[in-house]
Amino acid sequence: MRDEADVFLATWHTGGPWTETHQHGGPPSALLTREIETTALPEGFAISRLTIDILGPIPVGQVEVAASVLRSGRAAHLAEAVLTDVDSGRAVAQARAWAVPDAPGPAVNDMAPTSTPDDGAAYPPPPGWVRGYIDSIDWRWVRGQVGVPGPGTVWMRPHLPLLEDEPLSPLQRVLTCVDSGSGISAELDIREWDFRNTDLTVHVVRPPEGEWLCVDAVTTAAGAGMGVCRATVSDARGIVAFSAQSLLIRPRTL
Repeated sequence: MRDEADVFLATWHTGGPWTETHQHGGPPSALLTREIETTALPEGFAISRLTIDILGPIPVGQVEVAASVLRSGRAAHLAEAVLTDVDSGRAVAQARAWAVPDAPGPAVNDMAPTSTPDDGAAYPPPPGWVRGYIDSIDWRWVRGQVGVPGPGTVWMRPHLPLLEDEPLSPLQRVLTCVDSGSGISAELDIREWDFRNTDLTVHVVRPPEGEWLCVDAVTTAAGAGMGVCRATVSDARGIVAFSAQSLLIRPRTL
């Protein structure tokens, strides 16, 4: 385990839906997860909960990430990773992960999804959505559609690696996809409203199997400058994770 920083250069494919200069939350969330998995997680442990706070715009540029151990025990392990904008020296995101021993356990309410990727349809993004991250994912919509207000259910498959010549781990695959929940269930027009998430919490049930993940998401807002997106993440066998995102809602003119 170490806390030295690793430096990476983000590509156009990390760009979020708002602007080409700032990343979508999925790739940096997966990068923070990778750093914890590879440098701050003891052998025989698996991450059970991961919380990511987005501290500011994450540039499509050079970033560095470092992880450290905050608490180590036989029954639970707590690690942290911080993502820094190399040009400004400013921390732009941080993650804390609880991990537990990876051991067999009972299956309770392990419900399989009612659809498969073959049941979904692919749609182009609507006007106003930047295509960087969007084009790095295969999308198969079962309910709803990006840019159409309301809850959404979509099967997702990243077709680009997080790092060149390195496959995504199962949990990195989840983090790459699940930050899209607020876009999948967007209730507001992105051309008129900014509804970026300030955080992401993922509770893991088990590691996913296979390439495809189903994200079933709903957004709730009640007339204030805040909202919440909740999502259930499944693979072909059943539920693998639950997520929540806090949304900051503002007119795009601000």
